[in-house]
Amino acid sequence: MAAKTLVTCLLLASQTYNVPPVLLAGIYKAEGGRVGQEVGNENGTHDLGPMQINTLWVPVVAKKWGVSERRARAAIRDNACTNMSVAAWILRNHLSETQSLAKALSYYHSRTPSFGHKYQDRVLNILRENSLLKSN
Repeated sequence: MAAKTLVTCLLLASQTYNVPPVLLAGIYKAEGGRVGQEVGNENGTHDLGPMQINTLWVPVVAKKWGVSERRARAAIRDNACTNMSVAAWILRNHLSETQSLAKALSYYHSRTPSFGHKYQDRVLNILRENSLLKSN
């Protein structure tokens, strides 16, 4: 998928769910996924598409959309704009819950603090390395 299209999808998702586009860009770079990708995890779940949406979200999204889980999974995995939109929606849910960008970012990856904090550091370092976030 063309970079221009990905940026457009990212900005649209960011605006729709009122989350910082730079944070979505950092997640995208950290996840390193691609359209159609499905990566297995040790716990039996899979990560889908560019933003590596965990399949734990598939039933929630399917219910929200009123579609089958099979259809939701395929859309999340195979459509970059849908994938980024779901990622922004997830981040927005975590942000609304925690009122903290840092915690929302951690929760995007894991609610287990050790995993979440490591992921948060990884994303922030990616943003710093790409001059998208100032170093302290």
